[in-house]
Amino acid sequence: MITAIVQRLAQMAFVMLGISIVVFLIFFATPGSDPAARIAGRNASQETLAAVRKDFPAALERMRHSFGLDRPLPVQYLALMKRLFITRDLTSFVNRGHKVVPAVLQAAPITLSLVLGGAVLWILGGITIGVLAAAMRGSLVDRLLMVLGLIGISMPVFWLGEMLNLVTQSRLHNTWMFSWVPPLGYKPLSRDPVEWFLTMIIPWITLAVLYIGLYGRVLRANLIEALQEDYVRTARAKGISEFRVLIRHALRTSLITFVTMFGLDFGALVGGAALLTEVVFGLQGVGKLTYDALQSLDLPVIMATVMYASFFVVGANALVDVAYVFLDPRVRRR
Repeated sequence: MITAIVQRLAQMAFVMLGISIVVFLIFFATPGSDPAARIAGRNASQETLAAVRKDFPAALERMRHSFGLDRPLPVQYLALMKRLFITRDLTSFVNRGHKVVPAVLQAAPITLSLVLGGAVLWILGGITIGVLAAAMRGSLVDRLLMVLGLIGISMPVFWLGEMLNLVTQSRLHNTWMFSWVPPLGYKPLSRDPVEWFLTMIIPWITLAVLYIGLYGRVLRANLIEALQEDYVRTARAKGISEFRVLIRHALRTSLITFVTMFGLDFGALVGGAALLTEVVFGLQGVGKLTYDALQSLDLPVIMATVMYASFFVVGANALVDVAYVFLDPRVRRR
């Protein structure tokens, strides 16, 4: 077991190294990494770039030197990784003096708060819908749950968020139903836990609705398939109740696909894929930070957020591999 964990950690480190090299080559080994292009603007013409280089030659040389852009590519890469992970003094191309790592660390708790709360809702909701629909397959309840799940999958996050804002922040905000809803924005958990919880409830629901429907439908299909397996027939032949067969035998192996999807979705959302939810509810998370950096092609910020996202995606998939061992006894014998 320990050997497997060490091997998995080594694989994670190798994947992270590969991702960092690829991202570095894409964003820094290109003409677009020239600081002159950042000063002149994203869509500046060649004439404008030439004028910037002519008017500010000394400043551009200092900027190139500070970011190591006047060195060979391997040296640039090592210097960037050092400033990103060791000294953590990497600064923005656009906002000179604005350090990148503190900005990412400041945005990370907001995104984590959003995704963790949403994940709790969609796990509980997805399992509940999947189990009920599978237990009552073919009934009116089954059809109703699948229709509700399909509706949840079909609603865009930004539309649902705006509709909830319209109801809770405007039309019905002064009623007893939604007078408790705070204004848009983020309240730190350490400062006021109650206000943090109230602020995040509506964003959690908005983020979770899509995944509740998706996970519920997938789990239902897996449960129905598992209920036809030989080990389930054997359990029934032993006189075990249908509820126990469903929960202890069929559900456990059916969660393999559920956990796989969760690892991919959770890692991606924490890495910035929850952008639309953050924008709708005024949350300055990692997704919003990445979006703003892409708008101005702020390469150090993009590099930092991509590395942050890759860490969570790789880490989530590693945890999924560990979860397989507990969910499926067949994995332990491999």
